[in-house]
Amino acid sequence: MIGIALNVPREYQERVTAELWEAATAGIAEDDERLTAFFEDDADRNALLRQFAVWEPELREEQDRDWVAESRDTWQPFAVGDRFWLVPEWRDDAPPAGRIRLTIQPGMACGTGTAPATQLCLSAMEKWLPAGASVFDVGTGSGILAEAARLLGAGTVVACDIDHEAARIARANVSGLAVFSGSVRSVRSACFDAIVANLNAATLGAIAPDLVRIRRPGGLLIVSGFRPSEAAGVAAAAESNPRGTLIDSDWACLLL
Repeated sequence: MIGIALNVPREYQERVTAELWEAATAGIAEDDERLTAFFEDDADRNALLRQFAVWEPELREEQDRDWVAESRDTWQPFAVGDRFWLVPEWRDDAPPAGRIRLTIQPGMACGTGTAPATQLCLSAMEKWLPAGASVFDVGTGSGILAEAARLLGAGTVVACDIDHEAARIARANVSGLAVFSGSVRSVRSACFDAIVANLNAATLGAIAPDLVRIRRPGGLLIVSGFRPSEAAGVAAAAESNPRGTLIDSDWACLLL
């Protein structure tokens, strides 16, 4: 068994964790700004070093142990916002009184619930999403925001992702979710009450006209995945004035 230790700032750990699972890791341990992933002895070490070179990888020999079980032990349920209680899918913990249990799928795709931008979206949705609203989740990843919308009482919930594997994972994670592999350009105009998009500023700027196009008159647009310094540019691209702003750990979320 080999281990590969990576120096990964917390805001990037969710994405890198997904990439490690795609690279067939046997398990992952987190420690502040460091990830350690474990691989079988026959793994292509040079390929792993090249793939994760930006994170200053360090290879080492490890004892044969049940790294999957040990990495799972590092995941504990945790609260997000005022209403959500996020629980890894292999645990059966009940939520505290007044909170909604939201199952997460660590390692399967972007959207484990640990990233500040994801947590901002969850907080914004519980604060601003009307019950019964039709919701479209753009760039759904693991499907966490689509499932959160449904738990909050949304009516129709639809999601998409341009990553075919992410769309497949979201479909498997969230029973009955209408999710397709493709872009927001495929959606007809004025058909959703609320759109949620947790994407970077450049992507949001590029697709902002379509996000506005598919929103019904008077509908909501909840966007995150960018720095506070980028918020004005995101709002300008959507030709909207923010009606609400949330900030956490140098990440921003806007209600437009």
